[in-house]
Amino acid sequence: MLKKIIQNIDRAFSIFEDWSLILAVCIALVVAMANVLLRKLTNEVNLYWSDEVVRKTIYFSTYIGCLVAVRGRSLIRIDALPQMVPGLKKYLNMFAHTVTLIFAGTVAYLGWTMMIMMYEDEYAKTSSLQIPEWIFYAVLPLMGAMMFFRTLLIMYEDFKEGAAS
Repeated sequence: MLKKIIQNIDRAFSIFEDWSLILAVCIALVVAMANVLLRKLTNEVNLYWSDEVVRKTIYFSTYIGCLVAVRGRSLIRIDALPQMVPGLKKYLNMFAHTVTLIFAGTVAYLGWTMMIMMYEDEYAKTSSLQIPEWIFYAVLPLMGAMMFFRTLLIMYEDFKEGAAS
C-alpha cells in the first residue's frame, strides 16, 4: 500500500517536472525566436518584454532542473573515495542525502520567506509585464519541498537496497 502511494507521488512529480521543463523551454524558445525574427524582418517591431520572459523561464527551468537532478541521482557527490574504500559508500551516500535535505529545507524556508515578502510588497512587479514577483518566487518553496520529499524517497530506496543485500 505504502509502496503504491510512493510510486504514484513519484510519478506525479516526474510528470510535473518533465512537462514544466518542456513548457518553459518552449516558451523561452518561441518568445526569443519571435523577437529575433521581428527585429530582423522589420526595423520597427520589437517585443520589449521578451528578455524578461526568457529570463524568468530560465530561472524556473534551473530550479525545476534541480529536482530532475535529484531524481536522476545526478547531484555532485564524492565519487572517488567510495571506489577506493567501498565500505564508505553507504555512509557517504547518507551524508550526501543529508546535505541535500538541509539544502532543500533551507531553500523551502528562505523561498517561502522571500515569497511572502514579495507578496506583501504591492510594488514588487516585473518591470515589463507588471506581473507580481511573488508568483516567480513561489517556485522556490515548491522546489525545496519537492526536492526534500524526493530525497527522502531516494534515501528510502537506498535503505531498502542496503537491507536487501
